[in-house]
Amino acid sequence: MKAFTGSVVCVVALLAVCTAGPPVLSVTTILQEPYTMTQGSELEGYCIDLLAEIAKKLDFKYTVHLVKDGKYGQQDESGNWLGMIGEVVRGEAELAVASLTLTATREQGVEMSTPFMQTGIGFILSRDLGSEESHSLSFLFPFSTEMWVGILLAFLVTGLCIYLVARISPCEWADPETDEHSFTLLHSFWYITGALTLQGAGPHPKGLSGRVVSAVWWVFAVVILAFYFSNFNAMLRSDSKHVSVNNFEELAKQDVIDYGTVEGGSTFNFFKNSNNPTYRRIYQHMERKKSCVASVEEGNRRTQEGNYAFIGEAASLDLAVARYCNLIRSSEVIAMRGYSIAAPLGFPMMKNITVAILQLSESGELAFLQSKWWASSCLPKGGQAPHTLQPHLLRGLFLLLALGLGLGLLMALLELASKARSQAKDQKKSCCSVLLGELSQRLGLRRTNADTETSEKSKA
Repeated sequence: MKAFTGSVVCVVALLAVCTAGPPVLSVTTILQEPYTMTQGSELEGYCIDLLAEIAKKLDFKYTVHLVKDGKYGQQDESGNWLGMIGEVVRGEAELAVASLTLTATREQGVEMSTPFMQTGIGFILSRDLGSEESHSLSFLFPFSTEMWVGILLAFLVTGLCIYLVARISPCEWADPETDEHSFTLLHSFWYITGALTLQGAGPHPKGLSGRVVSAVWWVFAVVILAFYFSNFNAMLRSDSKHVSVNNFEELAKQDVIDYGTVEGGSTFNFFKNSNNPTYRRIYQHMERKKSCVASVEEGNRRTQEGNYAFIGEAASLDLAVARYCNLIRSSEVIAMRGYSIAAPLGFPMMKNITVAILQLSESGELAFLQSKWWASSCLPKGGQAPHTLQPHLLRGLFLLLALGLGLGLLMALLELASKARSQAKDQKKSCCSVLLGELSQRLGLRRTNADTETSEKSKA
């Protein structure tokens, strides 16, 4: 009888195991854009998508709830854990999935997975209070690299074109055998350089073709200079509004801008426990001024209102900069750390969760999720910061220069053709042969009669 009863119990247990579905885990999280956000009655965000991908790989179900006290996880004066870490420690949740920083203190209270995101500490402030680093070549910034390349090519082509026009046109150089040609290649480039500096550089072209090329280049140079000085002046006015605060040392030394971080968070504890004099000074300022905030959202709001710098983790700050155009983030990022998933000590699935995170990282899924939720929706309002001038904005000006150069060359050829026609009548030769002969002489492709006579005398 006992054997029969034992067999029945084993069969029932086996059936229960076979018919049981995947485990259902309770997950706690906290509202913070874009990690976890509300969409109607549902939750969405980076961490929600991450949790779904891990559950798909490990085949488990889950329920998600928001942490009751709205805190990430720190210890109170009696050593009890608060926030999401507290819920995991007390068994109210099996997992905590959020922008939860991996720290040594938290690692002692719960299991922490390998980080699914790396970040560091930076600060944001209003664009009017920050400044970009000065550059020794800042005078080139009004134009883009492509614009400068276009101007250089226009300069070279115009110099070569005016040189050819001056050699071809009989109005500039009537007789290659006796006249001295003044528009050499060096003088041609010197002549158009003078136009760029709004100064004359004689001698000037005599013929209509040379004057057309010269006039078009002058128009090009004046418009380019007008755009350059306009952009450069706008950049100077923009820079003059800035207070130089680029890193934490400069932030700690000044007293004009107030600053703070989320009170009791990992960033706050970093400055509190740091032995670095600069970071200690920042902590003492926050304690003395009581300038810390209760949440990241409040820190972003105070920063937008002006005269406040919010110190936080770079990943969250980058989102604020992408959402609000009047904010900028410091170039300096300190204390690199990672965001991890928390679970109770000895949690059997933690190893598999870590492996799943590494697989998602290696497959590029984590990078895809970050690009999805950190997409910029910054829409500038009112005045915009000056931008470097792009070539396509002055496409018509470059086209005008090209048409002017082509017209000048065509007119020079027509002037030479007119002279060749009159010479052909006098010499009773073919107009084409005379034209080709003149063109060869002027371009230096054939020696003149004077050169031939000199060569023959030297041989004799």
